[in-house]
Amino acid sequence: MAVKPILFQDGVCRMLDQRLLPTEEVWLDYTDYREVAEAIRTMVVRGAPAIGVAAAFGAAFGARDIKEERFELFFAQFEEVCSLLAATRPTAVNLCWALERMKTVARNNSAAPHTELKNILLTEACRIADADIEINRALGRHGEKLIADGARILTHCNAGALATGGYGTALGVIRAAVEAGKNISVVADETRPWLQGARLTTWELMQDNIPVTLICDNMAGHLMSKGEIDCVIVGADRIAANGDTANKIGTYTVAVLAREHNLPFYVAAPTSTIDLDMEDGSRIPIEERDSSEVTHCGGHRIAPQGVMVRNPAFDVTPARLITAIITENGIAQSDYSTALANLVKGA
Repeated sequence: MAVKPILFQDGVCRMLDQRLLPTEEVWLDYTDYREVAEAIRTMVVRGAPAIGVAAAFGAAFGARDIKEERFELFFAQFEEVCSLLAATRPTAVNLCWALERMKTVARNNSAAPHTELKNILLTEACRIADADIEINRALGRHGEKLIADGARILTHCNAGALATGGYGTALGVIRAAVEAGKNISVVADETRPWLQGARLTTWELMQDNIPVTLICDNMAGHLMSKGEIDCVIVGADRIAANGDTANKIGTYTVAVLAREHNLPFYVAAPTSTIDLDMEDGSRIPIEERDSSEVTHCGGHRIAPQGVMVRNPAFDVTPARLITAIITENGIAQSDYSTALANLVKGA
């Protein structure tokens, strides 16, 4: 049973602290939108769909604390709450998607009594969380049809239950393939600098008894050249209208290697990750994170004091390197500009 990394219980949003996995399983409780924003920024919760879910709860908590009863004044403050949450992680579009959905619900219920409006927004946050699991299950059912029995699948970063409401995108396809009776195995690369593949993907798959082998990031090409990989599946943090896809740093490298070795490279993501307003990947904002994430590992310095560091958290894989984009509404395999728009319309 896939873990649910975000729970809402008795008025509290509980998050599994993913910074401590796999050695410790610690749940943190949140009731304040500023604390939720900090949890997103500091990677307590991560993964595009999951931070969208977390932001929805943060917005609901922020709405709950607004005293203004006149809707115009209430909504002005609510927009400030949403802006603070949106600023935490600029690359993942699901974050803004969830917040825009919360604002739309607020506008659509502008005539509701003050207390009722707050309850409506909290209910909507719960709906977003619950719907994410069903969306990923539908995505998995579409995607598993692309996976051959006996496939050895390489994945990068963590696009599993921990990165979503509780089933997974890339790992959702893998889970669905297993549920369909296919005998598959996974190769997870470590994914520096946060080691989401080493710490999170392997932990998830081992819990589900799905065979997984951990490799360093720089081993993928070697295994491909030896015929030990059959396909690649990754998640996404934002997909541009033309199919260019932003995902965890290192994904582009894996895509180039897959093309060199004639291996299918699949992207699995909900339609909420597709940004039709973003013409191509060159326009996707790339988050640059603190240098300490590169100079330190597990709290220990591994690089000389004062060395210059670059730490982009994401890179962009051009659409031409992507074999198919898998969503809950179906699969796009060519002419992404038209296919993705049609998939979003089906949402």
